[in-house]
Amino acid sequence: MADALGVLSVGSLAQINSGEQLESMVLQCVQIKPMASQQGQERYRVVMNDSLNRVMHEGKLIKGTLVRVKQYQVNFVKDKNILIILDLDVMEEFSEQKLGQPIALGNPEADVKPQPGNISGDNMYGKQQPAKALPSRTNGATTNGSSHGTIHPIESLSPYAHRWTIKARCTHKGDIKTWHNKNGEGKLFSANFLDDSGEIRATGFNDAVDQWYEVLQEGNVYYISSPCKVQLAKKQFSNLNNDYELTFERDTQIEKAEDMDGVPQVRYNFTSLADLQTVEKDNTIDVIGVLQEVGEVGEIVGKTSSKPYSKRELTLVDNTGYNVRLTVWGKIAQDFDAPQDSVIAFKGLKVSDFGGRSLSLLSSGTMNVDPDIDEAYKLKGWYDGSGRNEQFQSHANTMSAVMASGAGDRNAYKTIAQVRDENLGMGDETDWFSTKATIIYVKQDNIAYPACLSEGCNKKTVEVDPGQWRCEKCDKTFDRPDYRYIMSVNVSDHTGQMWLSCFNDVGVQIMGVPANDMMALRDEGEERKVTEAFAEANCKTFVFKCKAKMDTFQDQQRVRYQVQYANPLNFSLESKKLADLIQKYSISDNNSLFM
Repeated sequence: MADALGVLSVGSLAQINSGEQLESMVLQCVQIKPMASQQGQERYRVVMNDSLNRVMHEGKLIKGTLVRVKQYQVNFVKDKNILIILDLDVMEEFSEQKLGQPIALGNPEADVKPQPGNISGDNMYGKQQPAKALPSRTNGATTNGSSHGTIHPIESLSPYAHRWTIKARCTHKGDIKTWHNKNGEGKLFSANFLDDSGEIRATGFNDAVDQWYEVLQEGNVYYISSPCKVQLAKKQFSNLNNDYELTFERDTQIEKAEDMDGVPQVRYNFTSLADLQTVEKDNTIDVIGVLQEVGEVGEIVGKTSSKPYSKRELTLVDNTGYNVRLTVWGKIAQDFDAPQDSVIAFKGLKVSDFGGRSLSLLSSGTMNVDPDIDEAYKLKGWYDGSGRNEQFQSHANTMSAVMASGAGDRNAYKTIAQVRDENLGMGDETDWFSTKATIIYVKQDNIAYPACLSEGCNKKTVEVDPGQWRCEKCDKTFDRPDYRYIMSVNVSDHTGQMWLSCFNDVGVQIMGVPANDMMALRDEGEERKVTEAFAEANCKTFVFKCKAKMDTFQDQQRVRYQVQYANPLNFSLESKKLADLIQKYSISDNNSLFM
């Protein structure tokens, strides 16, 4: 062991990483992984060209051996230094286990560019290769005794990989979805696949739905072989930790694997309930906890689709002393029958700031009751021992005494930060508040709708023919509509920003002209005047009297802040409010903050 350590060129990789050139160096082979086949080239990680692969086939280069690197090249690809070995000698007499405690190298400083050393001009690796715009994948394959040949790990797949086969478990299969738009109609489904290297999402369209939807079953293992398109993942549709996703093609090969050994059932990356406050809103995470409460199944109607959705709220706790509210939807909500006090692992939860922090199971997410994993056994042991008698806290923000003093007052004067910190609108009742804020942006699309001319109606009309506007409620047709504002404005104060919904009367105050006049300018092509009107609306300051109420949009709950009145600043009243605040906080000339 000591002799081998003495032979190693200690620190040489750090020198190369910093841009230095070395004549030769002695390294230990710690790990060997073949790479996915690309255009027939045989490569290994660390990369070797064909002339050096003989040491692999002859069994000379094995894990633990030392090698003397005689020629190499360093390529800087995607913010990483890649060491490409062009020539080496295997020092068989120093076959050892891992020497010392090697650590991963960090990236060199931004201004240090790695230089190629001892490059052979005749070798294909002797030319500097351009960095790819897409992330590189360099994990390798294993040889399979069956007719499928080499099996590649999921993490090795990239748009540059060709002629590959993966062996993976189907961990989730979504429902068939249909679409209809101006370009036609179609259908699709998506499924998630897992092996011991990672996960990937695959989608089939139209004919692929008919071909593969019934074939793929959750829990089974499959061989999937190219041709199958590998492309950048659409993160808005996937909760997996993978930069790429698959699209089934006409000639994609899928075959059920009879041997399912060695393929994991599921892969989790758990976040504790105590750490939820550090997770950004709308991020996707995995959570495991003990089921403390189960709510009744309820139903909401989607705002845009007008379709009913089933929902059920659960309460989870864990051994960090926190609880969290979690919502499940659709069939999972309807069929939920997990007993109280059971341990449940959730994969694919969306984080919301509702109530401080809450969770929602995505349609692509999964739920596993009493899973056979170490984390579940630990939680069960803790809960049965002492956990069930503990008191748990939530991430709901607590109100300060000053904030609480205005609670319940319909005219309570709040900053934007106070509105959010006090969770206004998140209860069953509507909350009211007033805030002084400045308009920083007015959303310019869909600022008005064509309303009915009948007194007291204000319902939207539809143009059935040119110059014929019909109101279904009144069963009347008019030669023109009465346009009314329905606007979204972004406002700001010294504590933050928020979006407010404004209707016609408030819209007139903000824009300075009726909605009919504004729409007439657009119809007449007076875009310059329209732009000027919006520019004038910006930077206006009002005292907005608002109501806050929970709303459901695209299966997600959020608070909507709706303006009831908008009053221009009354400087006399504002001065009085400031004087009252100074008196309330007992600030005088003698203890001024500016002293």
